[in-house]
Amino acid sequence: MAREEEDESVEEEIAAGISAAEAEFRRLRLLDMLSDEFDANPVFLTIHSGAGGTEACDWVSMLYRMYSRWIERRGYKTELLDLQEAEGGIKSVTIQVKGEYAHGYLKCESGIHRLVRISPFDSSSRRHTSFASVYASPVIEDDIEVDIRPEDLRVDTYRAQGAGGQHVNKTDSAVRITHQPTGIVVQCQNERSQHKNRATAMKMLKSRLYEHYKAEQEAEQEKSAQEKKDISWGNQIRSYVFHPYNMVKDHRTKHETGNVQAVMDGDIDPFIESYLNFVWKAKKG
Repeated sequence: MAREEEDESVEEEIAAGISAAEAEFRRLRLLDMLSDEFDANPVFLTIHSGAGGTEACDWVSMLYRMYSRWIERRGYKTELLDLQEAEGGIKSVTIQVKGEYAHGYLKCESGIHRLVRISPFDSSSRRHTSFASVYASPVIEDDIEVDIRPEDLRVDTYRAQGAGGQHVNKTDSAVRITHQPTGIVVQCQNERSQHKNRATAMKMLKSRLYEHYKAEQEAEQEKSAQEKKDISWGNQIRSYVFHPYNMVKDHRTKHETGNVQAVMDGDIDPFIESYLNFVWKAKKG
């Protein structure tokens, strides 16, 4: 009708309406995908360096910056819980992210992240491959029961270090808790009080153990499901290639982009959405 009447204003209005409807449909579809029990919860996000020394620590710094930029875009709030600095960057970092569906989105990032680039630390300008692990677990409330026996825990205290640590490093205020049956390790150093750091570390451990036991149950129930292999801890999920070409590729969904810089600046929503869609389709059969 707009074309017949040569009324361009109506055509623009219709196009705007279609765009708005598509955006609303996309939002509602995402909410449908974010329907797991703890998707709406805050999240503990931990990044660990893999093998590679200085290279791997620099890669953790880069990933930390990438997620920080994404968190800023979302308007989420963060709290730094633990930071272990090392030569060339960060050995490990743990933050708590608070915001609507923080866990639902960031759970998509759990796994091994691989970097390929010409090393800025190599005087011969050779290509290096570095690895870092990302782990996201929900902040869960006290009414969720997880069996943690005191005799299964090893608690170590040490002097805090790194950002924020200069105010507390005169005492052994930082806490590291190891759950010996599973080998899961959590640590916290953001508070001056050892008691408060221990309480936060126990909350983190509860979260990690809940995810661990849940994954064990799912693995037993669905041993033949290929999806479980794809999303299990320890599998490489994404490659970031800076040389000899520019590409970021998710190995689970096959989603990729040549705009590496945008991704490193926090533009990871397309990867998150493609993974949520991938899992949603798998569940629907």
